[in-house]
This record gives sequence, C-alpha cells and structure tokens, in this order.
Amino acid sequence: MHFNIVTLFPEFFPGVNGGALSGKALEKNIWSFATTNLRDFAVNDYGSVDDTPFGGGAGMVIRPDVMAAAIDSIPEKTRGRIIYFSPRGAKLTQQMAREFSKENNLTLICGRYEGLDQRAIDEYEMIELSIGDYILSGGDLAAQIFIDTLVRLLDNVVSKTDSLNDESFETGLLEYPLFTKPAAWRGRNVPEVLLSGHHKNIDDWRRDQATRITKERRPDLLNADSAKAKKSV
Repeated sequence: MHFNIVTLFPEFFPGVNGGALSGKALEKNIWSFATTNLRDFAVNDYGSVDDTPFGGGAGMVIRPDVMAAAIDSIPEKTRGRIIYFSPRGAKLTQQMAREFSKENNLTLICGRYEGLDQRAIDEYEMIELSIGDYILSGGDLAAQIFIDTLVRLLDNVVSKTDSLNDESFETGLLEYPLFTKPAAWRGRNVPEVLLSGHHKNIDDWRRDQATRITKERRPDLLNADSAKAKKSV
C-alpha cells in the first residue's frame, strides 16, 4: 500500500508511523509513502499557498491552483482516491478503515489555515474525512492516525489476526475488560470465570461485559446496530 501525502510540513512524516508495528511494516515494504511539499507550488517568491477568503471572514484559505499543481505532480496511476482531512468530513470508522485498507494507493491532503478552496475539493472529487469532533491545527496528525489505522489491517503487520477481530468497534461493541498476571493484585482479583478454562463461559462473560460497557459509554453504537437491523428486515 502506498500513500501520497500533500503537506506543508513533509518533515512531519513518517512521524509516529516510523515506529512500532507500522515502522516495522515500513521497513518490510508492506507500505510506503511519499510526501509532496505544497510550498513547492507557491504562487510567489514568498512561498504563499493561501489567500484571504472571498466574502470576508477570519483566516486564510489554501488556493485551488496551488493544490491542483501539487496533486497533478503525482502520477495519476499511483494517485488513487484522494482524501482531505476536514472537521466537516464523515467521521472515520473501523468499517471505513477496512474498506480503505483494500486500496493500493491513496493520496492524503493535509489541510492548514481555515481550509481548502471548495473548487479544488470538487475538481478532484475528494473524500472528506474527520477523525473526531474536535479541531486540530492541521491535517498532518489526522493523516498519521489514518495511516496507522489502515497499516495495522494489512497482511503480515499484526502477528495474531484474531486480536484484530476482538478489538473495540470491530464487533460493534467496545472491548471487554482485559486481565493478566498476577491473578491477585492490591486486593483486586481476576474474575473467576477467566481462570475457569471454560471457553463458552468466558466468551459469554466477555460479550456481556462488552455490551455493558458499550451501553454505559457509547450507547450510540448500540442504537446504530439496532437501526441497521431494522433496515435489513
């Protein structure tokens, strides 16, 4: 899998993706990346890539001609789908990550300032994505999170694929509580069912715990599953 990253800060990459699982996968060429410096396509000697918004308002907007020049410098055959990280985009989910992880090439647009001229978004049919209901200084951190989310789903990255299937959001529920040695610690004991060796009882306990935690912390996930079930009937 290859990522083209359009950014004002190419030195930010690979960032956290250069270590741990994603870093090892990068060394093994399971995935690769190339950065395109938006500043290389500035409209003047001062390195300007943005301008004031038409209609007034605070902040600056990335120019469409600058962004287009940066994107066009990436060979079309290795460009793939173009993703623009924006707080108004659809919120990234694990299901979406699994779909994106099937792509061979993706181009990631790391915005800055107030955002990107809408004409560039429309021209390149960009997919707008958000990683959560909060604001970052730019799309670079979002891109690193997105890359990590996808890379760990690629073959030969996570050694035990079963661990991927049991994680939060994979089953529509948050993950159940986890325990390891010692069995007794500071007066707190591991639940007896986990020491029983009875796999069905353990599975039932974990499912019940996952449902309880999801109901307490993310009831919207349960409501979403109910809505899907009604639509399928």
